[in-house]
Amino acid sequence: MAEPIRVAVAGARGRVGREVVRAVHAAPDLALVGGLSRTAGATVELAAGQALSLHADVAALLRDAQPQVLVDFTWPDATMAIARAALASGVAMVVGTSGIGPAQLEELRQLAERGGVGVAVVPNFALGAVLLIHFAKLASRYFDAAEIIELHHDGKLDAPSGTALATAEAMAQARAAPFAADRTVKHLLEGVRGGALADVRIHSVRLPGLVAHQEVLFGGPGQFLTLRHDVTSREAYVPGVLLAIRAIGQRRGLIYGLDALLGLG
Repeated sequence: MAEPIRVAVAGARGRVGREVVRAVHAAPDLALVGGLSRTAGATVELAAGQALSLHADVAALLRDAQPQVLVDFTWPDATMAIARAALASGVAMVVGTSGIGPAQLEELRQLAERGGVGVAVVPNFALGAVLLIHFAKLASRYFDAAEIIELHHDGKLDAPSGTALATAEAMAQARAAPFAADRTVKHLLEGVRGGALADVRIHSVRLPGLVAHQEVLFGGPGQFLTLRHDVTSREAYVPGVLLAIRAIGQRRGLIYGLDALLGLG
């Protein structure tokens, strides 16, 4: 039987980080060896009477825990600092942090290639969300007009979501011609038509009570198609995170999106 994969989690006290910590701890083929938090001396509960002591410094975490895979759910600036240390040390990464831009992706690709390891940057770990993007790509070939509505909790700091941006980009790439341009000529409120990526309008909603939700709307002559995915609990992200942890050790360079690990494209 193969040795368990040694896993550490950055952002271990966050909303998603806590779920990942507990799932890794419970998985028989994974070994939870450490975690990272901004607060020195912090812990995260694993089960009744069990807690994981967290490091506040990534260099100390890498030295003491010696993970094979580091999962990151922090924020973009922290992610890049963590990645520079981890990838240079030959530690593969799974990144779920939202808001990673093109320049940062390129740096992550270069760091992973120099380190001889893989880094998976995944805008959304929910399997349903990945399938929604896949279906939206298919529908984009047959509808000339589309818009996206993404809805998240009011604590989300970025808008639109990384998933919405990835969806719009994938939809545009699936087409031979651009989507129809917006024909609205008079805006009575600034920004009322949302933002646009490749002629796909994206509208962001931020309200308490929401978790993570997305609708992709397609319109055509005499018909209308709606694709929707709802996350009601952050447990939805765990199967995708575990899949990425198990797969990334066999990869080199940058992997973007869970679809690449699911064989969807």
